[in-house]
Amino acid sequence: MGTVHARSLEPLPVSGSDFGALGDEPELVEVEPEAKQEVLENKDVVVQHVHFDGLGRTKDDIIMYEIGDLFKAKNLIDVMRKSHEAREKLLRLGIFRQVEVLIDTCQGDDALPNGLDVTFEVTELRRLTGSYNTMVGNNEGSMVLGLKLPNLFGRAEKVTFQFSYGTKETSYGLSFFKPQPGNFERNFSVNLYKVTGQFPWSSLRETDRGISTEFNFPIWKTNHTLKWEGVWRELGSLARTASFSVREESGHSLKSSLSHAMVIDSRNSSILPRRGALLKINQELAGYSGGDVAFLKEDFELQLNKQLLWDSVFSATLWGGMLVPIGDKPSSIADRFYLGGPTSVRGFSMYSIGPQSEGDYLGGEAYWAGGLHLYTPLPFRPGRGGFGDLFRTHFFLNAGNLCNLNYGEGPKAHLRKLAEFIRWSYGAGIVLRLGNIARLELNYCIPMGVQSSDRICDGVQFGAGIRFL
Repeated sequence: MGTVHARSLEPLPVSGSDFGALGDEPELVEVEPEAKQEVLENKDVVVQHVHFDGLGRTKDDIIMYEIGDLFKAKNLIDVMRKSHEAREKLLRLGIFRQVEVLIDTCQGDDALPNGLDVTFEVTELRRLTGSYNTMVGNNEGSMVLGLKLPNLFGRAEKVTFQFSYGTKETSYGLSFFKPQPGNFERNFSVNLYKVTGQFPWSSLRETDRGISTEFNFPIWKTNHTLKWEGVWRELGSLARTASFSVREESGHSLKSSLSHAMVIDSRNSSILPRRGALLKINQELAGYSGGDVAFLKEDFELQLNKQLLWDSVFSATLWGGMLVPIGDKPSSIADRFYLGGPTSVRGFSMYSIGPQSEGDYLGGEAYWAGGLHLYTPLPFRPGRGGFGDLFRTHFFLNAGNLCNLNYGEGPKAHLRKLAEFIRWSYGAGIVLRLGNIARLELNYCIPMGVQSSDRICDGVQFGAGIRFL
């Protein structure tokens, strides 16, 4: 039997093009009888040996965790499928540049009649790699330079140094990442970082120097993250015209917080989904593990997507959150929520809804925002099947509110305040999907429910980001 390259599960073509030149003698090809093919496809087989070619510093135990299911295969199709799955797991470790799979009949004195040998030909990443790319955030962009030490101790550990220079933020950091062998989704990381950000809507400059540890793990259909963060924060005025409220917040603070995040995501795409749902819940408790900042913070995100007729998609999104200061000290401008802009309540300027002082927006301790969207193909579908499929027509209705609450009052009073002075907007536009990286929106917006303290963007508004209401 010849070698089988298990790189695809698609069936081989029944017939191909004629490769012989005119006048050439036809080449005789020996065709094995159908009975032999049935033995390979339908009869039970046993994976006797798995070989690896190209391993250097990678330890054997982490490899065995990823290929263990291969020995449970019962027939050739099952062997090919599990080989493909093992290849994907090996690539996911981030320690190999290339992985190829070869399946052949077993050779040697101990070979069984139905025995198979599977060989993985791998190319390990270099001990030191570098990268440069661009990243898109919520209405901001940045250039990122990185150095990486992959597979540091032979079990998919990774040390990364990264420098980022952006339109609103400059940062650098050093991180260590360690996955659990056999369960890549269960991993641990430590990060050291410094981040300097500018927030013109608040005339604020913030510099954070900190350390954080994260533990990620799945439970059933949910993914969880436990995080501790200790950060020294320095707040300052971005301009001489900054309001007194912002200047009053200036200075140094030390925050130590514990947080938990749970995510359930069944969407087919995180950028422009056509179906599926997302539920994300975050909790953060600061002050009990040290520092001079104390609060309890909760927020959530819910998104539902449904595909309709004529390749249209209906999407509904709901955000909400609340911050409760602990003790007599008021909340910090760096911890509050912000709302408004092309990635949240469209038709309003960036983070320009809610409390403000002398034109500087101070954020709020409670908010909610919701959106209804209809995405359709472009009229007459130009470029169908190609570049035109990256564009969608977008109709939307957004609403939300952000405010501060008096926590001495009851829940009914809180709901009444969140229902007062609701800002909302509607409009239409064009959406461009940039792969699975980000998306761009160009919308014509009509803001409604505008308050005197708000700053609006009536008409055409451009947005770029990865997270949209």
